[in-house]
Order: sequence, then C-alpha cells, then structure tokens
Amino acid sequence: MTFHLYDSMTHQIHEFHPVVPGEVSIYHCGLTVQAAPHVGHIRKEVVFDVLRRWLTWSGYRVKIVANVTDIDDKILRKSAERDVEWYALAYHYELELHKAYDALGCLPPTYEPRATGHIPEMIELIRTLIDRGHAYVAEDGSGDVYFDVRSWPDYGKLSGQRVEDMAPAEDSDPRGKRDPRDFALWKGRTDHSEPITASWRTPWGRGRPGWHLECSAMAGKYLGDTFDIHGGGIDLRFPHHENELAQSTAAGRPFARYWMHNAWVTASGEKMSKSLGNGALVSEVTRTYPARAVRLYLLAPHYRSAIEFSDTSLAEATASLERIDTFLGRGRDRFGELPPAEVLPDGFVAAMDDDLGTPAAVAAVYAAVKDGNVALDTGDDAAARAAYASVRAMLGVFGLDPADPTWADDHRASDLEPVVDGLVGALLDQRQAARARKDYGAADAIRDRLGTLGVRVVDTPDGPKWSVAR
Repeated sequence: MTFHLYDSMTHQIHEFHPVVPGEVSIYHCGLTVQAAPHVGHIRKEVVFDVLRRWLTWSGYRVKIVANVTDIDDKILRKSAERDVEWYALAYHYELELHKAYDALGCLPPTYEPRATGHIPEMIELIRTLIDRGHAYVAEDGSGDVYFDVRSWPDYGKLSGQRVEDMAPAEDSDPRGKRDPRDFALWKGRTDHSEPITASWRTPWGRGRPGWHLECSAMAGKYLGDTFDIHGGGIDLRFPHHENELAQSTAAGRPFARYWMHNAWVTASGEKMSKSLGNGALVSEVTRTYPARAVRLYLLAPHYRSAIEFSDTSLAEATASLERIDTFLGRGRDRFGELPPAEVLPDGFVAAMDDDLGTPAAVAAVYAAVKDGNVALDTGDDAAARAAYASVRAMLGVFGLDPADPTWADDHRASDLEPVVDGLVGALLDQRQAARARKDYGAADAIRDRLGTLGVRVVDTPDGPKWSVAR
C-alpha cells in the first residue's frame, strides 16, 4: 500500500511522496508555554505521534521538529501578574508540557527548538523580506516591522480567503501599518515596563519576534527551505499557518509540501480553551483515568473529526482498553509473553494508509480481540497465538502496547496493586474452598460480592481468573 494524506490547502487526499525518498520531515507547531496543557492541546501531540509511528513502521526514517514558543504577550503578562521572571514561567510550563507528553506515551521530537534561541535566524528572514519588498519598518518610530500582505498575491491561499474579506491582524497596534491586515514580524520595545531581558537588538531597535515569524525561522533552520509536512490544530490554519506560508514563500522558500490539521477537542460543542474555563488538564485527567485510555480516547476518532470531551467518552475508552487487556492477559496466562507480529492485518494497514484512518484501524484491533477470545474458548491455540501477536503489533503502532515500559506505572493506585491482587486472590481461595465442600451458596455469595465491587470472575480450566469490569 501507499500512504495517502489529506492536504489542508487543496482539500484533497494525495498520494504521499516525500522530498527525499525514504525520509519524512515534519514540523508541527508546539505550544506557547504560558499555562499547563489540557487534553485539547495534547490531541495534536498524540495525532503526530501516531503519524510518526506509522511512517516509521512503513519503513521511513522520520525527522520531526516541534517548537516551543517561550516568548509571547501572554507569557509576559502572566509573569508580571505573578511577579516571576518571564523565562522562569515559560520554563515551568515547558516542563509541564513534557510531563504531559510522557504521561500519554508520546515519543520526544527529533528536536524541540525554543523561539528565544533563534533570534539571528529571525532577523535574517526579516532582512530578506524587506529586501524583496514584502516587509517594511513602521514609520512611527516604534521599531515594529510588518509583512505587507498586499505585496504577496498568494496571501490567503492556505485558508482560501481573499485579503478584502479578512479581519485586521490583532497582533500589534495598527498605528504603523499600511494595511490593517499586515501582521507583525517584529515588535519594537515601546512598553518600557516590560523587562529588558524580553527584547533583543536589531537594526530596527530593541524588540521581540512576532509569533508567526518564529516558526518559519525554526522550520527553515532544521528542515530546510522545503520539507514534507507542516501541521497543528485546525485553529492554527489562520492566521498562524497562513502567515508562516506567506512570509516563507515570499522569502523564496517553498516551505511545506503538505498541510495537516487535526480538529478540536470540544466541551459542550465549543473549542476547549482556558478562556472558556472548560479545559481539562492532562495532569488531572490522567489521575482519574488510565493514561493509555486517555490516549485511546484521543486517537480513536479520525484526526480531522472533532472530539467531545466527557467523562462518558473517557469511561468508554477505559472499558474498551480493559477488554483488550483482558484478552492479552488470557493469552499471557496460556502462552506466556509472545512478541508482536511482524506483519499487520491487511485491514489495519489499508486503514492507516488512508489518511491515518484510525477508526477503521481500531476496529481491526477489536475484531482481532474478538477472534482471539473465541480461539481461546475453543482451544484453537494457533489462532489465539496469531491474534495475540497481531493485537500487540497494532497496539504498538498506536503507542498502546501494555508491555511497553512507557506504561509500567500507568495505574491510578499502582502501590496498592499487590494488596488488591492478594485480597481478591484470598476471596477466590475461599470461594474455591466453598465449592469443594459443595457450599455453592457461599461460593455464589463471594462471586456476587466481588461483582458489586466491579470485579468480574471467570472460571477456566486453570482456575478462576478475575478482571475489573466496567
């Protein structure tokens, strides 16, 4: 099969061909580290982690760069409100972001550049745009530098808009702009209440970069003038990605060949955000639900489909994962730990090659679990082994293989597991003793009591087995 990808610019699915055969270069916009990440933020990380794993399994060498925006109006405002250095606040939330990555099993990017480490590259890009007639220094003495959207005929190509229909850019004071839609490449330091450490010297005076400029400079430095995939949340398509595309191509850099955007996680039908007060922090959600279940919840719908955040959805993902794990547990009890299959089911491969079609791919996992349980029940060991290995392989592509060391501590109360296992085991021993003396009423009472506590008991030829029921 050949991988096919939906391009957000053309709104069509294209057969994917990388710039360099056998290699894939990806840039996706990281977070502005001004607050702890919620599950709406982290969906993008999970989507691109699955994409990376799938392309790697397909034989590509993948280079993925995800930036950190560590200088921004919000960072400066919040640091002033809390009376801490802006860079300390940014670093604190950068660490929170990494904890969220780790909690949900996301592989670290090949490189994770910070915006503040790439000021020279940004100044160079601004010089090029000025020299080419696509940027100008504001005449009001502010030190602001703007991209001239009227100078670039393709402006609006990514989002499908005409300049005349666009709202004014709200990233800076419009006083020095030739057109209200011109966006800031550089922001002069006119507010002297801001710390001097949050500004850098340039030919246009002290200041700091505009948000859009940062990503163009970093993508170009690490992935070159042309790379394969640029992505992020759908909310970034305009103005952020539109502006990145304009300034990069206007500077003579072809930039991304494919644009990939994931849909929102919504709460009550609205985009999840801190301003709405409906953001569920990753750190909080993973205290309530297993992190693997949260990851399954985020990856199971197609990445271009919105997800409604709810406890019901997370509980369903938890129950689905427990059914999968119960089958794998039965397989381990029968055969020991078997390695993942080297060949994936055709249906799974076809689904993943079709624009990362995770819904059909997840369905292939459920089908293999069902077939594997039937095989275990009927004593068809060959079929059960094959299903077990296949399920592990598919879960590996999703980053959900329970045998992966990443998930060694994925429990809400891991310290109590030996205690719980011992207590349930003791009750099952009592039940077996009751059955041996033919006191079936007492045996059934123990089973029923465990059932009310959410423990499912299954009698097998090898003795009773228990699992948590949902």
